[in-house]
Amino acid sequence: MPNRTASTSASPKSGADVERAPKNIFFRNRKLHLTLLLTTPLLWLVVLYLGSLANMVMSAFWSVDSFTGNIIKTFTLKNFETLITVEVYRTVAIRSIAIAILVTLIDLMLALPIAFYAAKVVKSSKIRYAILIASTMPLWAGYLIKGYAWRIMLDNNGVIDWLLQPFGLKGPGLGLPATIIALAYLWLPYMILPIYAGLERIPDSLTDASSDLGAPSGLTFRRIVFPLLAPAIIAGSIFTFSLSLGDYIMVKIVGGATQMFANVVYDNIGVAGNLPFAAAAATFPILIVVGYLWAVRKTGALENL
Repeated sequence: MPNRTASTSASPKSGADVERAPKNIFFRNRKLHLTLLLTTPLLWLVVLYLGSLANMVMSAFWSVDSFTGNIIKTFTLKNFETLITVEVYRTVAIRSIAIAILVTLIDLMLALPIAFYAAKVVKSSKIRYAILIASTMPLWAGYLIKGYAWRIMLDNNGVIDWLLQPFGLKGPGLGLPATIIALAYLWLPYMILPIYAGLERIPDSLTDASSDLGAPSGLTFRRIVFPLLAPAIIAGSIFTFSLSLGDYIMVKIVGGATQMFANVVYDNIGVAGNLPFAAAAATFPILIVVGYLWAVRKTGALENL
C-alpha cells in the first residue's frame, strides 16, 4: 500500500501558496522591507532637496555679466566679499538675527504659562483640548490673510490705535516692532505644542515630592521642571528661530521700510535678477541655522527629545 504521507508531502504547492510566497519573502526580509519603503522618500530628499541645495551653493560662486546679464560660470568669491564688506548687508544680517531671537524669546514667555496651565493645572480634558485647539488657531488661516489682518490692526489709525486712543496712546505702526509682533503671533503654536508635549512627559510625582519637601513653586520649576523641559524648549526654539530668520513676506506686509536678510535674497532674484548673489546671500541663514543646531547638539539636549 503506498505511503500517503510521502505522497502528500511531495504534492505541488497550491496556487494560494505560490501567490503568498513573494509577500512572505517581503515581510520576512526586514532589510528588503525597509529598503523598498525608504527608496521613494530618500530619492525625493536627495534629488529634489539636496540636489537643489548643492546647485544653489555651487551657483553662489558664479557671477553675472553687467553688460549682457548672462551668468558667468567661473569660480569667484566676489559675492561673498560684497556681503561681508558692504555695511548695509552686515546691518540687515544683525537685524535679522536679533528679530529671530526676540521672536523666540517672546514666544517662549507666552508659551510657557499657556502650556503649563493646559498640561498641569487643568483637570478637565475638554478644557485642555480647547486650549490646545485655540493655540493652533493661527495655523488655520492663510499666511497672507493673517499678514494683512495684522497690517490693518497695526497701521496708523488702525484697530490698535482706536483701542489705545482713550488712554492717550498710539500703536507701534508699521515697522520693526510690527514685524516682531506679527512673527511672534505666526510661530507661537510651534513653541506651545513642543512645550506642552514636554510637560506631559514630566510625572506629577516629581513636583508633588518637591512640594512635600517644602520647596516653593518657583524653586520647583527652576530645579526640576525647567531642566526636564529644556529639550522641548530647544525643539520649539528651532522652529521659531529658523522660521523667523527665513521670513521675507511678513516684513514686506507690516515692516514698512524694515528689511530682513531673506528680502535680500528675494530682491536679487525678482528685481535685480542676480541669481549668483541671491544664492550667496541664501547661504547666510543656512549657516546660522546649522550653527545653532550644532551648538544645541553639543549641549546634548537633542538626545533627550
